[in-house]
Amino acid sequence: MWVIGLLLLITFEAIADIFSKEYSMRGTWQYWILAIVGYIIANAFWLFAIRRGSGLVRGAILFSVGSALVAILIGLIGYHEKISKIELVGIGMGIISIILIFWPDVQLFLKG
Repeated sequence: MWVIGLLLLITFEAIADIFSKEYSMRGTWQYWILAIVGYIIANAFWLFAIRRGSGLVRGAILFSVGSALVAILIGLIGYHEKISKIELVGIGMGIISIILIFWPDVQLFLKG
């Protein structure tokens, strides 16, 4: 159940990030308010996830890496930003960290 809360946290964080980017480009107060509201909603789901068992360490790492990956996709696709080679290495390490965090769960699932 905590995974759903974490996914909703990342989703609303991504929405707020889009509004933040729009605010940085346009400077209108409407985008500022939408960004703040998005971050508040996102953090409400953080409270849900941590209460349901994500744990502070595991939840924080998954949130950080997950929201970073989503932000990268938004930047690349939506705003045509560029990524350097060293940043690609960091992205790869983030993906590997998620795999390693879930590795014990994957092993249990495969064993049946």
